[in-house]
Amino acid sequence: MILSRYITNQKTSVKKPIWFMRQAGRYLPEFMEIRKQNQDFIKLCLNAKLATEITLQPIKRYNLDAAIIFSDILMVPHALGQKVTFVKDHGPQLTYFETGKFSRSPNEMCKILEPVYSAINLTRNQLNKDKSLIGFIGAPWTLGVYMMNLKEDKNTLNNEKFYTELNFIRFNLERLVNILFAHIEKQYQAGADVIQMFDSWAGLIPEKHVKELCFEPSKKIRDFCKLKNIPLICFPKGIGKKYKDFIEYVKPDCVNIDYELDPVWASENLKDTCIQGGLDPKKLLGDEKLLLTEVKNYLDIFKNQRYIFNLGHGILPETKPETVEKIVKIVRDY
Repeated sequence: MILSRYITNQKTSVKKPIWFMRQAGRYLPEFMEIRKQNQDFIKLCLNAKLATEITLQPIKRYNLDAAIIFSDILMVPHALGQKVTFVKDHGPQLTYFETGKFSRSPNEMCKILEPVYSAINLTRNQLNKDKSLIGFIGAPWTLGVYMMNLKEDKNTLNNEKFYTELNFIRFNLERLVNILFAHIEKQYQAGADVIQMFDSWAGLIPEKHVKELCFEPSKKIRDFCKLKNIPLICFPKGIGKKYKDFIEYVKPDCVNIDYELDPVWASENLKDTCIQGGLDPKKLLGDEKLLLTEVKNYLDIFKNQRYIFNLGHGILPETKPETVEKIVKIVRDY
């Protein structure tokens, strides 16, 4: 499994591995055909056969080094009893959060999520043994943002609510850490050989609380994964140059950088870990010549480091599949 060995420095290679966040999904015509017949996104994620098929679509098309299971970070609050709906052009909508919704035990949550683990197992059985299968979780803070409705609008924290409910937030994040242990272990047992943790809203945390609400929960999850020998990729999106402090404190096997972080700065300052990603997904929608130059730029910058080619966020729906194919070719030929 190329990716897991590469991340943990068990196997060095001059070839940089490549995969894409959100590679299985909305930009692929073969996915859209399935989606037309399956309007309920939650049910689709819980359909093991279809989730497997969708997970494998980009592997069949591009021969990437890793598959990432088709699911969603919000399957966890769904399985904990909170109603989650996905509204077109508005994103996920969650019902009012009550502490009592945590009354479901991790075992009960995992029973509800059994189709996800079945999809991982089915995918692993159909995936070439050299290719990695990535399972994933939302970081406690990011799950908390959705579950407790902590945003004022799409990209702004509701500061009044944050400070009013800070103790409530701390309490729930601590519980989420333990709940996520079970979800990680189930994915690993089913056949995922790498876990990626998405902290998509880490950049919203007020500066003096970043260590408490981002670094500390991440370290607990990292320590759990280390105990279980599960390679972990962390993605604390939006924290800027605090990426350096994050790596020193959490010590992840690999860190995904976002598109706002200068890759030269990252190369010079993020040491002793594998680096992944960075390219702005919007670049895939623009001038092709500039895009391909930018791809080579990332490869040049990280040529002497363990680096996995990926993006600084997920592939956008407007992306042309042919564009992804050209990026893959450049990385393969580098």
